[in-house]
Amino acid sequence: MNYELFVAKRYLTAKRKQAFISVITFISILGITIGVMALVIAIALITGFQGDVQDKILESTSHIMVPALSRDALKDYPQLISKIEDIDGVISATPVAHDNAFLIGPSQRRGVMLKGIDFDLESQHSSWLQELESGKIPESGSRREGILLGREMAIGLGVGVGDTIEVWASSSISLSPLGLMPRPKRFVVTGIFNTGLYEFDSSMALIKLETAQKLFNLGDDISHIQIRIEDVFRAPKIAEKIQEIIPPLAYTMTWMELNESLFSALKLEKNIMFLTITLIVFVAALNIIATLILMVMEKTRDIGILMAMGAASRNIRKIFFLQGAMIGVIGTAAGVALGLIWCWLANVFKLIKIPVDIYQISFVPFHIKLLDLMLIVGITLLISLLSTLFPSYRAAKVDPVTALKYE
Repeated sequence: MNYELFVAKRYLTAKRKQAFISVITFISILGITIGVMALVIAIALITGFQGDVQDKILESTSHIMVPALSRDALKDYPQLISKIEDIDGVISATPVAHDNAFLIGPSQRRGVMLKGIDFDLESQHSSWLQELESGKIPESGSRREGILLGREMAIGLGVGVGDTIEVWASSSISLSPLGLMPRPKRFVVTGIFNTGLYEFDSSMALIKLETAQKLFNLGDDISHIQIRIEDVFRAPKIAEKIQEIIPPLAYTMTWMELNESLFSALKLEKNIMFLTITLIVFVAALNIIATLILMVMEKTRDIGILMAMGAASRNIRKIFFLQGAMIGVIGTAAGVALGLIWCWLANVFKLIKIPVDIYQISFVPFHIKLLDLMLIVGITLLISLLSTLFPSYRAAKVDPVTALKYE
């Protein structure tokens, strides 16, 4: 161990005549610790929230959607789906028929997006369809057509598995003695799903594709094709390839475009929170400057003796630089440890509950990425090291003659 590090550790740990400086040193370490801990928790909160919502959105919706500007644009969709599935990176492409509808249950009436899908194909890639909260997927050949409801939708309508509801589709309108009236169709609730995404579970109902085509008067046509891919972040590139093979009146939309406003807001919030809490670390680093300046004033005699024994200015600078660095390292390490422990406890015990109808999830998950953690540690240490430059410069400028004159 070189003597500069030995002296720096000695100054940091030894009892001093002026206890006030020890208190300032402790406050400096505590300030760095609290700042880093707050930064780790805040970034983990935003990252966890964004990741959880993103996973739920990608699990319950398509990664790329191919809607059409006209009804006939996707007329030959079986051949088109076959071409799309041949593209590298595409897992599946399935047809969808959808329209707005009105559901009438025992408790209330609710508007809903009614989707007709191929359950056999969709269930292969959707875990929430494979493991329904209750009931089962509608089967072909049943006496009455079946329907799947989201958990929140079923609660609102006051129905369960086996109950019957009426569906009024906006496209199934016929002429009656009272004028144009929609024709209600009865469905039996065969199952209830729960994706964990409140907006989806409270506004979506699923029926068989063939049933939807009849109900919406589509014939053999569909509304759009939904596509799942292996790497969701390659969606824009794969969408470009799909655009080359689909008809002119059809177009592509990625999950990023569909949820652009949500993820842009979360990214902006993460950046603002990072900058704001970094100011706490900066303020805490000012305590390091105060601590080292007071230390220089207290150790003027020691500095003079070291310089009289042959220590150069760079050695004196190094002593106080190392002392400030140790304060920064100890505070950063403690802050990271406490922040990670808090995140672990919050995840295990689900400490922070939030309204599911507003935030889509029932509790706040905390997840910290390695890159974010390295950035936090790097910026904190940089601020801490920069704060040692002026005090160490002042220490190196002490005149040994003046320091020892009255000793």
